[in-house]
Amino acid sequence: MEQVAQQSVPPRDPNTVMTLARLGAAHQTRLSFMRQLLRRLVRDDWTITQTVFDIDANGVGHAVYTAQGPAHAYSLVAFAHDLPADKRSDRVIATAWDATFTLFDGIPTDADIARLRDNVPKQEAGRVSDRELSLSRANRSVRLWDHVVDALSAGHQPDEEQVRAVGYLMRTTAVYGSGKFGAADREQTRHRPECAGPFQIEMLSVYLTRCFVMDLVEHMARARAPESAVPLDPTLRRRFGIGNSTGLGMAPFLVNHPALLNAWVAAREEALARVRSEPTAPKATAQGFHRFAARAQIHAEGWHSAHPMQIQKCTDLRSDMKALMAHLDTADLTTDQPWNRLWLWGEAHLSLEGQEQLASLLMEPYGDLVDDFTHCMAADEQASFPIDGTMPLAHLKSIIEDIYGWALATDWTAPKAQARVWYTSQAKLEPRLGERALEPIEPYEQPLGPGRDAVLAHRALTDAPQTTVAEFLLAHPQHRHIARRAQIAARLPYAEIRDNTLSADMLPVDMLRLKLSFFGACHFDPRSDRWLRINMFQHAPFPHELADAGDDWTLPPLPTGAT
Repeated sequence: MEQVAQQSVPPRDPNTVMTLARLGAAHQTRLSFMRQLLRRLVRDDWTITQTVFDIDANGVGHAVYTAQGPAHAYSLVAFAHDLPADKRSDRVIATAWDATFTLFDGIPTDADIARLRDNVPKQEAGRVSDRELSLSRANRSVRLWDHVVDALSAGHQPDEEQVRAVGYLMRTTAVYGSGKFGAADREQTRHRPECAGPFQIEMLSVYLTRCFVMDLVEHMARARAPESAVPLDPTLRRRFGIGNSTGLGMAPFLVNHPALLNAWVAAREEALARVRSEPTAPKATAQGFHRFAARAQIHAEGWHSAHPMQIQKCTDLRSDMKALMAHLDTADLTTDQPWNRLWLWGEAHLSLEGQEQLASLLMEPYGDLVDDFTHCMAADEQASFPIDGTMPLAHLKSIIEDIYGWALATDWTAPKAQARVWYTSQAKLEPRLGERALEPIEPYEQPLGPGRDAVLAHRALTDAPQTTVAEFLLAHPQHRHIARRAQIAARLPYAEIRDNTLSADMLPVDMLRLKLSFFGACHFDPRSDRWLRINMFQHAPFPHELADAGDDWTLPPLPTGAT
């Protein structure tokens, strides 16, 4: 992307940005993948149509929702099930769900539906083909589901407080893509414009799932009481998102995809720097920012969790938003690099939660400066994979000292520094995290502690007689992955987490939250240090509302009459 001539504020230092504590305070932004998707649907005049809804009064059957773009159609095929309560579980090992889904490449025939009916409800136990792009499942939030069906069937709207407390009627427990269980690999679709950005297939699947869930709950109310049932009020309907339970399996993604991680974070950091570099701001833009901040304060007040760690984060964020709103009452947001001054104030006065919320807010009024960075968020990871064997060994040593300086300063003899072991479970082939001192799992350790491994490589480099990387790796092949990572990080500054992923103090949910913030998720609710629940597409417009709603939907609206 061509650099804006007037940009004077540099992007933030990777040593600041890429710590686990800050990654675990990330918020959604204009660059988040859900927002990219909905902007494209509007810009390219997509149509979304419910083409099949064959579901009986017990909530059993199938439905098809087709999204038609300029060149391709994609159809969510949803299967609804009458699931006994004792079979409902958020665990990845569950074998039955309230609903199961696949995103089909094109428009399915009756034969396709029959084939999918035999496989999609089985999830891992079934198999799909390369005509399917994703595989997913969801369970009801039972108390809210029953309350909404009861209310609508009785002819009135559900209680807003109960809706606010949960925020979704179903939550997914997995949205699989990119070749899993026989589904199409990303290589099959990545050249299509609508699929080029990260996770656009998965975001479309979740968006269409939300459409189905809302139609299903209204259908169930009509089936119970066709004479008295009413649909959801449109404003209340938009307050429902799709929940998601995300576990440890997602955490290693950021370590395993350094070039992609850099693409995401670099786009965000360049966008933030561009806004901070603005020399002045129109009064209308300053007023608009104030409204965004007020809405973010409402968002913070409505964010709750039962986990002590998140309770403290929410408390900090609410305090930060009060401080920010008080500061905005007197701050000049129109002259003398107003956004950079506001950012520097935030660094001095806000917690990490508040600082990262401020980073998100600063981008909101500046779609014209920010949104084009979405074109930079994919990565050709094969291009970064080869190791430059001609690099002088002294240069590699210097790179390691620069990128992994924090690791070289760590006492790796302390048990706490290497307390954890990342491994892959035999039963589910999913990432797991164990305690090095308590479990005999070290022989199965995965290379997910780059800091420690960089220190080991650096020690070997110090006294190595070789002069090039190729010669060194022939003698020490165990250090190949660190040579590769270091060379990648030397070119791509945000490719590496600058923190210890093996420490006893490491919280996997910090890594989960960064990835999910780029999805566009909100209201992160950890259930432990290893898994959390989120809400996706809450407040988002439904297909018939897209053209009128634009991109201004993530934060809750201001109360009627507020300015």
